[in-house]
Amino acid sequence: MIETLLGGLLGGAFRLAPEVLKWFDRQGEREHELAMQDKALEFEKLRGAQRMSEIGAAADGAWNTGAIETLRDAVRTQGEKIGVAWADALSSTVRPVITYWFMALYCAAKTAAFVGAMSGGADWGAAILHAWTEADQALWAGVLNFWFLGRVFDRVRP
Repeated sequence: MIETLLGGLLGGAFRLAPEVLKWFDRQGEREHELAMQDKALEFEKLRGAQRMSEIGAAADGAWNTGAIETLRDAVRTQGEKIGVAWADALSSTVRPVITYWFMALYCAAKTAAFVGAMSGGADWGAAILHAWTEADQALWAGVLNFWFLGRVFDRVRP
């Protein structure tokens, strides 16, 4: 009788064992599937962020291209005549008048620095050295290069 009982219990246990193993296997599959979905979701987030970055870069590139085109058009049309005599004459005087005005202001400021040094008791040499700084030297080098090298390049261009 004990053999019958043991046989029944072992038979039942062996019958339940595959079902228990299948249950553990399905639970593992579910956890794996959930983990894979989490990874897929994370991947989609990364891909979306990368796509947004690409869209932003493309928009920046398009904006920069448009800005450069606008600047090019502005520079190209800056020297063109519009056909109204007084407006064309006024337009052609803007740059020289501003240049002469700022040149006069610059010279006035340097003269004031020189006179201030002289009235402070400095001699001519010290007053000149005080009024003429390295910044002035760099400024004048840039201005002279702009004007005189510009003429050289204008002669070279066909």
